[in-house]
Amino acid sequence: MASDDGPRASEADEIGSEGDTRQRLSTFVAASCSLVLVFAVAGTPIPLFNVYRVDNGVTNAELGVVSVAYFIAAAVALLVLGRLSNHLGRKPVALAALACAGLSCVLMIAMRGPGLLLVGRLLQGLGCGLASSALGAYVVDNAPERPRWLPALVTGSSPMVGIAFGAMSCGALVDYGPAPRVLIYALMGALVLTCVVLIARSPETMARRPGALASLRPAVQWPEGSGRALIAVGAVFVGTWAMGGFFQAFGPSIVVERLGSDSALVAAAVFASVMVLNPIGGPMLRRLSPAWAVRVGMTIFVFALIFVIVSLREGALAPLIAASLCVGLAQGASSTGGLRALLPTAAPSERAGLLAAVYLIAYGGTAIPGLLAAQLVRTQGLFTIALGYASIGMVATLVALIAAHNPERTIQPLQEAR
Repeated sequence: MASDDGPRASEADEIGSEGDTRQRLSTFVAASCSLVLVFAVAGTPIPLFNVYRVDNGVTNAELGVVSVAYFIAAAVALLVLGRLSNHLGRKPVALAALACAGLSCVLMIAMRGPGLLLVGRLLQGLGCGLASSALGAYVVDNAPERPRWLPALVTGSSPMVGIAFGAMSCGALVDYGPAPRVLIYALMGALVLTCVVLIARSPETMARRPGALASLRPAVQWPEGSGRALIAVGAVFVGTWAMGGFFQAFGPSIVVERLGSDSALVAAAVFASVMVLNPIGGPMLRRLSPAWAVRVGMTIFVFALIFVIVSLREGALAPLIAASLCVGLAQGASSTGGLRALLPTAAPSERAGLLAAVYLIAYGGTAIPGLLAAQLVRTQGLFTIALGYASIGMVATLVALIAAHNPERTIQPLQEAR
């Protein structure tokens, strides 16, 4: 009997291991899709901004304020709620993020003025902040062992892929579909419900533990020894996300005023072009060390920025889209490279806080220039605003180039700043 039990036990272990692997993979896919979708919902209103300007009298300054409100809500969520999933579990916070996205769709359907638009964007920002930490950590918790760069790619690229997908989908429906102010939000709401079901049926990876209320105390956390890597990643995100924030707030107006087109699809294409190639950049430089991936990516970013400015000055659509595509490619390469150096330093209980810190820097670095731009656009032209954003990108690139390095891949105790 003993000789028979050994092989049977071994086969049972293998079957159990295969089942666990499949379950982890399905959870990884569900979490990744949900993370992308929350950001897709946030990208959906952007092609409608011109419609809101014409039909509801929303001004460029109000659109700028609305965009800043989105970034501030996301930043506050990351600062206050970024570590909550370490105590309540990944699933409850992930479901809360999806709930915010779904409720924002309902408000956007009813939107008839800047008030509801502001509330809807606040909810979208809150949802994105919760998703960046909880769903991002859920992705890393369940990521397959190979390829090693996959969790960094998903967590770094999901915001750009999602926002671009939402914007392009909305732009196409505005130009060619029925009821553009309703249909896109109804479709997004249905996808949100689907993801709610998938997440609800997925296993939890972080057991409940005390300290949930204490975790609401505003704090920024990072593993010991990863501060320089965090600076490099933060600079990458600030520089590249700031440019994305510019196109988010003023892309539709640029299409009308600088490029002479009133097409919502063209506006969506211009905005999405800054982000759509983001997922390709990471794998493209996967053979380079994380530090060199950051350096090469940000160098490409600088040259692409220059061509963006030249294209805006000349009012040339095709060169602008080509340059913006290069911006997205560079962003994917540099952000994935930076996260490849940063994520391995964090233990499972530290991942949500670390990702919250990264995205807090990104949103904060985007919200501050956005707030200034919303005021300056009243007296300055869009091209002048674009020059200001390009300057931020140049400074961020310099910081990233200096700070980029390859830290040791060891999990260290957590550092905290308040």
